[in-house]
Amino acid sequence: MKKSTKKSVDIVPIKPGKDAGFYSKTVKDHFFHPKNFMEKEKGYKADGMGMVGSPACGDVMKVWIKVDKKTDRIKDLKWKTFGCASAIAATSMMSVMVTEKKGMKLEDAMKLKPQDIVSRLSGLPTRKIHCSVLGDKALRGAINDYYRRSGQPEKIQIETGRVIDYVLKITDQDIEHAVLDGADTLAKVQQKTKVGTGDPTCIPEVEQLIRFYKEKYFGA
Repeated sequence: MKKSTKKSVDIVPIKPGKDAGFYSKTVKDHFFHPKNFMEKEKGYKADGMGMVGSPACGDVMKVWIKVDKKTDRIKDLKWKTFGCASAIAATSMMSVMVTEKKGMKLEDAMKLKPQDIVSRLSGLPTRKIHCSVLGDKALRGAINDYYRRSGQPEKIQIETGRVIDYVLKITDQDIEHAVLDGADTLAKVQQKTKVGTGDPTCIPEVEQLIRFYKEKYFGA
């Protein structure tokens, strides 16, 4: 199947491959049978929409939410992506997590981390952890968009830290957290954050930050 030439973001078809055995049963279920995937964008009345990534670098995530105004809970979430099986599985799981049990409170959804999603998936192969970082960023964008549309600008939360990769919106704080989590090389930091895959011009600064945080926390 060829990628769509339309401006909307389409899902990449998933086929069994040699890596399939490395994934948990939960991961396989979510990328072979993704939950809450946006089938028909036209006519869907979202309360907020968020998008992160760029078609030029191959990874795009788009998320729509509907909010229960009385309870500030997410009552529905839809998504589309260009991305690998792990990105699809992670976003599918995220969509379940924020809509189950009458929906997650917006303030709690803002705090959702890739590690939370990976844990619910029963893990991902190390080289695929970085694929789980797009969904939560797009979700926060959708929540901020909802706050804008609903006249609640005081609740908008800007991504903390200084933006390093302006395409994927990776901050210096994201890199710091990756180093603290054991990523001591550029390759390992990219596995966790994808920094530099959206904007390769930032890589020298990323390498400098890695050295800084390694010396700061580990004296190396």
